[in-house]
Amino acid sequence: MPKTQPAKVRAKKIKLLLFDVDGVLTDGKVYIFPAPAGFQASTEDPAAKHNAGGFGVVSQSLIESKGFHAHDGTAISFARIAGIQTGLITKRISETVALRARDLKIKHVFQGIQDKGSVFQEILRQEGLDANQAAFVGDDVMDLPVMRNCGLAIAVANARAEVKAEAHYVTPHAGGEGALRDAIEYILKAQGRWKQVLNDYISERSPKKSGA
Repeated sequence: MPKTQPAKVRAKKIKLLLFDVDGVLTDGKVYIFPAPAGFQASTEDPAAKHNAGGFGVVSQSLIESKGFHAHDGTAISFARIAGIQTGLITKRISETVALRARDLKIKHVFQGIQDKGSVFQEILRQEGLDANQAAFVGDDVMDLPVMRNCGLAIAVANARAEVKAEAHYVTPHAGGEGALRDAIEYILKAQGRWKQVLNDYISERSPKKSGA
């Protein structure tokens, strides 16, 4: 990937932040547990479209579990305040991811995706944005088709060497340990908006009482 522009210059243009899940929002580990009685997966229909392995566990008896970092959740709130849209594109289909995405109000949620590049182009069309206005955070070679075509390619600290080699920026923290927080802070600081967003976030959660 040509790196003719410094990463901070690229970050100033970002209006859309997309990311992988396993190895980015999580540490890449997948845990399988018995499902509670009466469990009905909302991801069952999307999973039925895939016959090949590696797309996740969707059954009435098992449930896939992942761990998410609270700092990343807070960072998505920062992005929302700044008017930066967020979205995830992942190959695996997970009920846990669906729940987390709803909890964080992530706008674009695409699970069961092998061709991430085509989905990336579709999201750009939906948002009316150019590729140079989008960033992508990845960790493995499946993320390269998007990283090679977006404005700001970000690799997490635990990314494979091939991915780091093509990234404009590598986060200090690993996936599942606050890497997405690093990415969002980097973008907001490059845009000169970090302090204002931080103050707005705090004000939302600590409103001044009338008469105080």
